[in-house]
Amino acid sequence: MFRTLILMAFTYYFFHLHASGDLNKYINMKYSYLSYIAIFILCILTIVQGYYYLKNDGKQGHECHDGCDHDQEHEDNKPLIQRIGIYVIFIFPLVTGFFFPIATLDSNIVKAKGFSFKGMETDDPYAVRQYLRPDTSIYYGKEGYDEIMKKELKLYSSKNVISLKEEDYLKGMETLYNYPGEFMGDIVTFKGFTFKGDAISERQLFVLRFGVIHCIADSGVFGMLVEFPEKINLKNDEWISVKGKISSQYYQPFKSTIPVLKVEDWEKVEKPEDPYVYRN
Repeated sequence: MFRTLILMAFTYYFFHLHASGDLNKYINMKYSYLSYIAIFILCILTIVQGYYYLKNDGKQGHECHDGCDHDQEHEDNKPLIQRIGIYVIFIFPLVTGFFFPIATLDSNIVKAKGFSFKGMETDDPYAVRQYLRPDTSIYYGKEGYDEIMKKELKLYSSKNVISLKEEDYLKGMETLYNYPGEFMGDIVTFKGFTFKGDAISERQLFVLRFGVIHCIADSGVFGMLVEFPEKINLKNDEWISVKGKISSQYYQPFKSTIPVLKVEDWEKVEKPEDPYVYRN
């Protein structure tokens, strides 16, 4: 009986993630077909397990012959502690999924992990690149990646104003970091949450967004250091839209020269319903 209920609960949970729109808080939605497959498989398993339960429930009190479920007999012969432990393992993710609120990644995660820029300091293809600069080169061969980046460069360099929306935030930001010299003086606009970090002056802070490549486990925080014309008083996790010209400066905490957006116009905006951006 417990097996049937657990399988039924998992089936409902995956369906609930789709129906509530919360699935995109866990994975890149281009992989949503995997959860549809999971729903289908779990539904089949629930029906099969329910059938075996009803079939064997009618045979209780009778002598077991070849038609009995020997797997169920084996399960019943396991020590009670072992059986409870197995059920707890399966019940735990259901309890956390149904009753714990879904946490949205924010500046607290950035501070907890430590803000660094290791991706710019090493040629190691397996280095962790999860700050500021998106880097998808590890998912391609060198020639394939170079070809893709040249296409993106041609696309963005032809624009008078580079407006990074949710659908192209990551690839646009990656292009800006890969070819900073090609965009010096160009106008760029994007939005994100604020993070002071180790900014150099009171006029500077980072504007960031969490990006998801495949799932939340490989997410990183990507964006740019921005500089305002005057001292700015913004707290962490305030959402703003910025517009300005691309420049660069040597940033001592990273020991690297990085792009900087010289802000010409900005405004506070509402936090998006989906705060994450995804690599398409």
